[in-house]
Amino acid sequence: MTALDFFARWRVRLGYLLAIVALWLARPSLRSICLGALVGALGLAIRAYAAGYLHKQQVLTMTGPYARTRNPLYFGSCILAIGAAVAMNSSWVAVLLLVYFALVYSMVMRREEMELRQQHGSAFDAYAAAVPLFFPRLIGSLISPPIAGSGFSWVQYRKNHEYQAAIGFLLLLIGLLVIWRLRF
Repeated sequence: MTALDFFARWRVRLGYLLAIVALWLARPSLRSICLGALVGALGLAIRAYAAGYLHKQQVLTMTGPYARTRNPLYFGSCILAIGAAVAMNSSWVAVLLLVYFALVYSMVMRREEMELRQQHGSAFDAYAAAVPLFFPRLIGSLISPPIAGSGFSWVQYRKNHEYQAAIGFLLLLIGLLVIWRLRF
């Protein structure tokens, strides 16, 4: 198993371990929790929007947020992680989350790119040349107009189990509120 495979398979489990360490280091305040919740909600909204377009292993998704960045789910996850760091109110946690995200998701994105290139060939190469890897292009798009039926779908959102990210973030916020209350 290569490092790319390891991080792709274990990123969620490693994230749970990181969450335990982060909660231990957290020094939340009511203000930091509320601010982090707002930032995290933006990340969740981006992830939800992307999940409603994504047809895993079926087609090369290039519409909606995928016309702006090849990895809108991970971009949303990055904002979600920033929200978690703000809510936890700890420089140590912020550094841990940044290092984890940069290390794990750079490898995961690289592995997924190899799989997409293998599966879609020159169509993926053209897409990769036109759309940035991570940070979204805010103005203009070099991708052709969407195909009928390629818009956002709540069915796809549910099929991609995106609601689990919202539940996980809500549980994190509840845990931080408990920690905050116990410190008073």
